[in-house]
Amino acid sequence: MLSEAMTALAAAGGTALVQAAGTDAWTEFRQQVARWFGRGNPQRENAAVGRLDQTAVLLETAGPTEVERVRLGQVAAWQARIEDLLESLDGTEQGQAAEELRALLAQHASQGAGSAGQGGLAVGGDYGSVAAGVVHGNVSLGRPADGHTSPGPENDPDDDWPRES
Repeated sequence: MLSEAMTALAAAGGTALVQAAGTDAWTEFRQQVARWFGRGNPQRENAAVGRLDQTAVLLETAGPTEVERVRLGQVAAWQARIEDLLESLDGTEQGQAAEELRALLAQHASQGAGSAGQGGLAVGGDYGSVAAGVVHGNVSLGRPADGHTSPGPENDPDDDWPRES
């Protein structure tokens, strides 16, 4: 039985894998994850590549009405695979594998990739970033959360957002 921390790590790994599938970061992340699963065994690494590719195809070909179900199923499947691998290792190897996975996930997260479902638009940006997209349907706009910089009345005389007291 895995500790709560190991189970949470496996859940984070499954989520990160599914979010990365089909993005610009996928090819490199896929190879790193396959290497992690292989643990130095080329056959296990190749098997992981096959499963990762299958996940990417399933997510890419899922229709609009089934994409969320497929996504959740793949997250659960990858979480279970990660848990199985961690459970198969002895204490020292398990700790080392967990650290490697944490580092891999941290490296992937630091790339700042945005994620959105099919038909969605996610933008990760920094100061001065610009994004464009075509929207077919409704758009919801709102004021940024406190602490985020944006033009306001003090910076833009045409800004008509009401001032909060």
